[in-house]
Parts: sequence; structure tokens; C-alpha cells
Amino acid sequence: MIGAPVFTFHVAGDADIFRSGASIYQIVDDAAAAARAPSTTTILGTMKPSLAALLELLPPSTRSRPVARPASPAVAARDPMPIDFVMQAISQAITPETIIVEEAPSHRPAMQRSLPIRRSGGFYTMASGGLGYGLPAAVGVALAERRRVVCVVGDGSTMYSNQALWTAARHELPLTVVVLNNGGYGALKAFTKIIHVDNVPGMELPGIDFPSLATAFGCKSIRVERAQDVADALSRALREPGPMLVEIAVDPSTSAVY
Repeated sequence: MIGAPVFTFHVAGDADIFRSGASIYQIVDDAAAAARAPSTTTILGTMKPSLAALLELLPPSTRSRPVARPASPAVAARDPMPIDFVMQAISQAITPETIIVEEAPSHRPAMQRSLPIRRSGGFYTMASGGLGYGLPAAVGVALAERRRVVCVVGDGSTMYSNQALWTAARHELPLTVVVLNNGGYGALKAFTKIIHVDNVPGMELPGIDFPSLATAFGCKSIRVERAQDVADALSRALREPGPMLVEIAVDPSTSAVY
């Protein structure tokens, strides 16, 4: 199927690969996309069997297994709640079978530090900043998997598609929605620091009552304002057979994100 000894995977438009003279191959399951490829050799096939065949052609790897990244140190409970403390509390509350769906761009560094993903297929995130993805994606995953899904979502992201809570309640999905409320659009605040623009309007989201919003859509809910109450609230929500929203008031300070 492939005659060259070296296989190069690239992003279309990578000029350095073209200049290098390397052979470029593309595996795609869409015949129309294959026909549009201007300068590659295209293999038409589905990913799993194509990649399995590719692996059989490669020599055994001599590279040693990378050393596991050490766990982040435990963060002490305090108020206002550090986001790493909340992520560690979520990690301790869930089981290895729990699926995480996230849209909390302000808190992604903390998520990467303190919320390890324990299995393949256990983590879903947005691509290219698709705002409003998190809640409906979590509903879709729960519908498909029928197992416990935890949606980790910011307060700003929740406001884009909170009507997904109605669908979760309607179908009695095993969904726990954890709203990390820092009182504003934290990711956009981070951007304003990067571009050195001060006093941008519309960055704050004060006074939104997410538990009442969830109740209006038919979901059980709880608000947590003290670090000492986080573990119990998460445990209660994860025991619920249907959907439940847990709003957690986290430290509103905005750190570097990008």
C-alpha cells in the first residue's frame, strides 16, 4: 500500500515539509477531500484499519517509555477557592470510568495540572475556541455513553447554551455539571492583558443565579461558596441518577492563560 520507508504526517500548507523534499502521504476517509489534495499521495480508508496497517510496516520502536509526570502537590482548602483545589477535588470525587467534558478556557492550565485523564475516551474538549460547546457536548456524550459524565464549564461558557440543561433533565441523563464561577469572562480578560488593553466593557458577569437557572430547566442544583463544602457537594451530585448542577464560586483573579 505504501512503498516509501519514511512516513510524514503534516498540516496542509506546511511549507517546510514541502521544501524538505520528504514524501507526503495523507490518510482520509472522504473521497472528495482526497480528490482535492494538490500535492500528496492519498490513501482512502477509515482511520483505525489504515493506521493499524501503517504500524505493521514500521520498525519496532527503541525509545524508552517516557517518565510519568509527577502529580501536582495538594492545594490546601481556603477561601476564595483556588482553582487547582477545585480541580483536585473533582479528580478525587470521580471514578476512572467517569467521562470529563470541559469548556473552561480560563482554567485550562489548572485542569492540565490537577485533573488527570485516566483512560482513552475519558476526555472531550472544544477545538478552535468553539464557545458554547461544553454543555451540549456533555449532553450528547451522556446520551451516547449512558455513563457518568462530568461537564466542567466556566460561568461565561455556560451562558452560551444553558438550554442544554433542559435536554439533560428531559432525558434524565447521568450528568454532573460543575460551573466554575469566577464572575466573568476570564479567558477574555486574559486576552486583554496580552494585547495591553484596559477597562474593556462587558467582562464581568455579576449576580447570575446558576442554581435557579438549573431548577427552571428541571435540574437539581447546589451552590458552593466555601472550600470545606466542595467534596460533599460533588459527592452528592455524582450520586444523583439524573442531572445535577454544582456551582462553585472560585477565586475571581485572572492569571495568564495563553
